Amino acid sequence: MKKLLITSDSFLPRWDGVARFLLEVIPRLSEKYEITVIAPRYPGKVPKFKNVKLIRLELSNRQFGDYRPAKYDYKKVEDVVKESDLVFNQTIGPIGFAAIKAAKKNNVPVVSFIHSIEWELFSKAVKRFKGTVELFTKKVARRIYNKCNLLIIPSQDVEKKLRDVKIKTKSKVVHLGTDVAKFIPPIDKKSAKKKVKIHPKQIVIGFCGRIGREKGVPTLYNAFKKLQPFHRNITLLIVGSGLKETEEALLQEKNIILTGSKDNVVPYLQAMDIYVLPSLTETTSISTLEAMSCGLPVVVTPVGYVKHYVNEGKNGMFFPKKNSGVLAKKIHKLIKDERLRNRLGSTARKTIISKFNWDKTVKGIEKALDEVK
Repeated sequence: MKKLLITSDSFLPRWDGVARFLLEVIPRLSEKYEITVIAPRYPGKVPKFKNVKLIRLELSNRQFGDYRPAKYDYKKVEDVVKESDLVFNQTIGPIGFAAIKAAKKNNVPVVSFIHSIEWELFSKAVKRFKGTVELFTKKVARRIYNKCNLLIIPSQDVEKKLRDVKIKTKSKVVHLGTDVAKFIPPIDKKSAKKKVKIHPKQIVIGFCGRIGREKGVPTLYNAFKKLQPFHRNITLLIVGSGLKETEEALLQEKNIILTGSKDNVVPYLQAMDIYVLPSLTETTSISTLEAMSCGLPVVVTPVGYVKHYVNEGKNGMFFPKKNSGVLAKKIHKLIKDERLRNRLGSTARKTIISKFNWDKTVKGIEKALDEVK
């Protein structure tokens, strides 16, 4: 059995797309590989993975938006890299950078999965010096990713962005998946709302994910405020946590529910009538796939691969980034038309069932890893 080292600067119990990805793929990959994971020691309970060794690095004192990285510990990472046959990296923070550097030095093959366009993510996640952060991150990403043997990318769109900044490493497309047996529509929408303590007559507009600057939650908040004078029976349900300043603003408003991070988001998705993705940058957006799998009509920004699997007027709707006015109009249309909500939601689930599956994702990853010598 090959020794596979998975390295990541994001991990449970901190919920984000990378953590959700690893939660799904680690158990499946462990059937074929002897797995060790190096990840940050975020506070809270971590799910146990059978036959998987977990090494956790202490967090640094630095904070970037809603993200706190691990301390840089090259020696500790290199010691584990030396004992591995292959490194499967997820990020380019302190852990990812150390892993790729150590793998290159010790002739251990390294494959990186590109979960985000880092220079877009980091520049939108900070308050100041966005241009400087973007240029610096492009330089760092180019340096690090060009040391890899292979890049796994979630869509063809990502490859163009990599090539534009002169990242030349060979890439292979593997689409992300969804557990369609877990993320299912509710048997009864009213009962689903009662389950999460929302009045069954409320129309629930929802978002699930980190509350980071790049997620565009203030746009959703502003759209909701525009809708309130016209719709007395609407609730904004936000499942996640992040920036304190945004959380505090949300908690001051009536009819807004902020749940914090949840290990199981299915009951909350099932209680929603409309799902909104207001993000400024994404590659795939697992949360949107999960919402669609639950039979929800989605209103999304045209970011990353989202613009390819969402089809305007058929399984969802689009609105321009940061445009709360257009977003409010799209949500208003869905609030007024239950038949439209049901039609879009039904087609959305069919889209996910036909195209997105975790087992298929893992088979693609395994094939890519096996190609690297």
